[in-house]
Amino acid sequence: MDCLMKAMFSPRCCSALIFPSSRRLSWSSPNCAIEGPSSWFSVFHIAAHVVCLARWNLRRHRRRPLLGTWLRCLPPDARLLDLGCGGGKDAGDLGQHGYRVVGLDRTSALLSAGRSRYPSLSLVRADLRQLPFQAMSFDGLWAAASLMHLPKPVARRILTDLCRLVRPGGLFAATVTHGLKSRLVTDGWLPGRYFARWRKDELARAVRRAGWNILELKVVTNRERNGRWLNLLAQRQS
Repeated sequence: MDCLMKAMFSPRCCSALIFPSSRRLSWSSPNCAIEGPSSWFSVFHIAAHVVCLARWNLRRHRRRPLLGTWLRCLPPDARLLDLGCGGGKDAGDLGQHGYRVVGLDRTSALLSAGRSRYPSLSLVRADLRQLPFQAMSFDGLWAAASLMHLPKPVARRILTDLCRLVRPGGLFAATVTHGLKSRLVTDGWLPGRYFARWRKDELARAVRRAGWNILELKVVTNRERNGRWLNLLAQRQS
């Protein structure tokens, strides 16, 4: 672990997150993981996970419009955290353009793929619900399709935790699914993923209460990904 990583890590929770209890297993999405009892798993689910990883590796990376907007507001040597980085494609792109970036995810297989593809990239296995970093470690946070896999009460608390991770004036960009009905998805890339759908006014209230000033919040369709999404750009309150 390099000097940058040592400076950002919180020793109190790092070991507990990298070595979780063996009695529970990670139920993961391409961007983050939901923890659940081992009885959820079956041969079918493990096979689906393998298929998910194969498809994830084949996807061609493109820089999302919101990511470009966020970067234009940041200094060229900014310290950045990619929350729910998956295989590290966004984080790897940022690192190759000179940013000091750390990627965080709960899914070991995706992190392993990311380390193979980007050997010099700092990738951390940890949980969004217990972030292992010291306060004000970053200039910017990127959360593409990751917070939406958490129940809304948990996501609201995490928004507050994230605010502490950035320096005053730090920037936060995120994408979440837009809509009314949150549910556990039983098909698609990996059965078992939970999707929280947010209304625009609902997300705005949660973000402001967590200590962020909203710079931009809008509904987009088939822009970042297929479907309707909320694109958020926010700044930590002074």
